Amino acid sequence: MWLTGWSIEGEVPPISKAVVIAAPHTSNWDLPHMLAASFVFQLQVSWFGKHTLFRPPFGWLLERLGGLPVDRSAPRGLVGEVAAKLKAADRLLIAVSPEGTRSRRDHWKSGFYRIAEEAQVPIVCGYLDYARRRAGLGLVLVPSGDLHADMDRLRAFYGGMRGRHPDLESVIRLKEEGAA
Repeated sequence: MWLTGWSIEGEVPPISKAVVIAAPHTSNWDLPHMLAASFVFQLQVSWFGKHTLFRPPFGWLLERLGGLPVDRSAPRGLVGEVAAKLKAADRLLIAVSPEGTRSRRDHWKSGFYRIAEEAQVPIVCGYLDYARRRAGLGLVLVPSGDLHADMDRLRAFYGGMRGRHPDLESVIRLKEEGAA
């Protein structure tokens, strides 16, 4: 990381299972930076990727690096499946990009929150702040059931962080917040 001018901040929380938010996500470069930060933190992190990334010739390597292919055209049951894996595991950190894509969206997807709630595990805020060239781990949030309050804490945490392409950053809001 230091060879590319990046530094690491934060500490690994003393937990064995969690959903790790990977935000903001605006570039293909986010994955190599996240993997490098995980290496520095000495963390084995699993992460979701579009299923087409896992085709030959490099699919095996991405799986070896913790990648879990997801067919975004048929996501039904993913929350329950991942929550069950977290419950059954002794040790498992799942990195989730709430944007679900590198393109700008008017809200985050709520899967990260629903997985953590269902599995009864905390959410760890991981980040890549391209403006400061810092990667790190910060806030640990145990879902309280008060979606608005929890999202306010996440908005406060991620508020000043910038992705590689700030114009592609998604709004830190869940669709469910507008309906409530």
